[in-house]
Amino acid sequence: MIKKTFIYFLIGASLSTTLSYAQDDVSYRVPPKEISDLLLAKPTPSISMDGKAEWILFSERNSYPSVEELALPEYRIAGLRINPNNFSPSRQSFINNFTLQNFKTKQSFQVSGLPQPLLAGSVSWNPSENKIVFTNTTAKGVDLYMIDVATKKAAKINKQHLNVVLGSGITWLNDQTVLYRTILQPASMAPQKPLKPKGPTVQQNLGKAAPSPTYQDLIKSPYDESLFAFYGTSQLVKNTAGVESPIGKPSIYSSVSLSPDKKYLLVSTIKKPFSYLVTAGGFPTTVAIQDLMGKVVKVIAELPSREGTPSGYDNLQNVPRSFDWRDDEPATITWAKPLDGGLIKTDVPFHDAVYALSAPFTGSEKELFKTVTRYRGVQWGNENIALVNEGLRSKQTTKVSTYNPSTGILAELYTRNQTDAYGSFGSPVTTKNKYGRQVITLVDNNTKMLMNNPVGASQKGDLPYLAKFDLATKTNEILWRSAEGTYEFVSDVIDPVKLILLTRKEGQKDVPNYYLKNLTANTPDVAVTNFTNPYPGLEGVTKEKVFYKRADGIDLTGDLYLPKGYDKAKDGPLPTIIWAYPREFNSAADAAQVRGSENRFTTLSWASPVFWVTRGYAVLDNAEMPIVAQGEKRPNDTFVEQLKLNAEAAIGKLADMGVSDRKRMAVGGHSYGAFMTANLLAHTNLFVAGIARSGAYNRTLTPFGFQNEERTYWQAPQLYYDMSPFSYADKIKTPILLIHGDSDDNTGTYPINSERLFSAIKGAGGTVRFAFLPYEAHSYRGKENILHMLWEQDNWLETYVKPKK
Repeated sequence: MIKKTFIYFLIGASLSTTLSYAQDDVSYRVPPKEISDLLLAKPTPSISMDGKAEWILFSERNSYPSVEELALPEYRIAGLRINPNNFSPSRQSFINNFTLQNFKTKQSFQVSGLPQPLLAGSVSWNPSENKIVFTNTTAKGVDLYMIDVATKKAAKINKQHLNVVLGSGITWLNDQTVLYRTILQPASMAPQKPLKPKGPTVQQNLGKAAPSPTYQDLIKSPYDESLFAFYGTSQLVKNTAGVESPIGKPSIYSSVSLSPDKKYLLVSTIKKPFSYLVTAGGFPTTVAIQDLMGKVVKVIAELPSREGTPSGYDNLQNVPRSFDWRDDEPATITWAKPLDGGLIKTDVPFHDAVYALSAPFTGSEKELFKTVTRYRGVQWGNENIALVNEGLRSKQTTKVSTYNPSTGILAELYTRNQTDAYGSFGSPVTTKNKYGRQVITLVDNNTKMLMNNPVGASQKGDLPYLAKFDLATKTNEILWRSAEGTYEFVSDVIDPVKLILLTRKEGQKDVPNYYLKNLTANTPDVAVTNFTNPYPGLEGVTKEKVFYKRADGIDLTGDLYLPKGYDKAKDGPLPTIIWAYPREFNSAADAAQVRGSENRFTTLSWASPVFWVTRGYAVLDNAEMPIVAQGEKRPNDTFVEQLKLNAEAAIGKLADMGVSDRKRMAVGGHSYGAFMTANLLAHTNLFVAGIARSGAYNRTLTPFGFQNEERTYWQAPQLYYDMSPFSYADKIKTPILLIHGDSDDNTGTYPINSERLFSAIKGAGGTVRFAFLPYEAHSYRGKENILHMLWEQDNWLETYVKPKK
């Protein structure tokens, strides 16, 4: 075990009066108590109710693991992070307790027989919803436990440890039988790294284009290949009453899916050669149908490595994809093929076609329909209705059509821009069919769909609703909508005929809780849960959705938090933090839409800036930073100019309200928000300090595109230069705090981004501090690291923002 852990800081200008240009060893610090208490508040349990509304499973979680847990051994190969001792992902969030509650009697029962310590995941009810399985991860392996709802007791049911490196793959075959994957050998048998390799690692390309995103944790050597094969290979088994029976031979399973009639398995298995350029999801793969004994019935496709995928978000390989079972038939497999050779700019009337093949899989594939744009999936209903989704990422469009399986007719239902929040109808409510599969629910003599919109974006903010969508008139009839002044959405439709709903309701001062609502009977709601406020430190804090315009007329919003007891007349303008994340839009109207609700209860994660409202700051969270296409230009062609417009508008609004001091403004963000922050400090003098966490600052390190920019570096070199704050590091004179996890796993945000930007700002004489958090990925998890991160941010703000100028 690790006895002592340090965070290593690179300091350009220390927070004391003494400047330090060396690397300092700094032990962990903690932020003020009002901040640490909020961070370490115990999370509210999550719930899962059975379909009969009889039993509720409560799952409790801890707040954050210790850094020591993050420091356990880890292999980073094929885009995976693996715990080499237990055949599981090395970074997971676990459940640490289960309780069952009878909905009618309100009596709660602690589930007995739980292993200790409990590190649970992959919770799944059986078809009859009287048993629940879950995995429990230990230092040496992953086990499978089953909870009997009648006895409220859990018991271990596996004999061999599970292999969940490539997903848990847990599937109920029936009420008594579970399918999953097991290990073949103990971890002690893993390949040992030779002191002397067989030779150098050599890669080559013989003239074939192979663009690829900048993935992390890739295979880098033959030894990595052997590790991936060892940890990825598993045995598929079925477990009935604790007896494990193997299905087929061991393979590297990337997915296993059971047919609706439970007679066949759709299996994807990875094979060599393993790629050094893409992750495991892009390795050569065999897609086949097997019976329940493991015998191959039909090989559907042999897919090559994805290394040859052409660049561009709507381009893809000229091979089959999107393999899935039809939910409305016993055993019919579907998949899509491009009709344009995989290149979206090819001038063809249809770009994709969808095919099907039914059991016994001896005939020829049948074409079901073609799509004008890229096929994205289908949601099945019955013999007369299915919904087909297609669209283009590059154009931000989505199209939904009805498909009649009996006639083969595909008819457009609606098309909208993906960024048009007001135009969203939500998702169809589903119910189980005779195969136990979730299918579209039709009502009113099969003329309408029930639609659940858990967002319900509107000019008044988010107001979720449940509606009937008329398939003939293509209009929505809203049956119920969240009342203004609250935020309530439908979590589940218990009975689509009687309209009995499970809803989750909250308000600014009301903790989220679940209720049973009967729309037909119109009876009072019945409380399902009674969760209490985990954040007493935020009581009295005010939250307001503020509206303002930027100079070119685009409407913007943000969530403004003000300290408890704040009196503008007496206390005057406050030091302020603006926290944001830019988004691209092809439509100015979509960019101007109101998003979010001021009536939501404030729930804090480690990443939130709201902590500082307890320290006397005004906080503008979720400040809109739209980057909008202008004329013939693409959004990013004026990225920096639009960032400036957004920031000026937010500052102007807060100053005009009298709540913020223009001379005490800080800006911050995480990931693309950090990229935004560095750019604002490089190109404006609007702020006195900035906080940039885990960002990418040199776009030439992501040459085949980034975020929603699909042009490559070689197609738009000036754009890549201009959008890179690294290019203007000598202009960053405003104090900037850089924070990065040394194990960042996000595509594009390599830690070298912060290392090099720090060095550049330091070399140019700027004021900069760099905190490098050990063992942290793109999202931070270690308790000590997060507490220290909050201390860093607090000290930075107290030093450069809080003092009056």
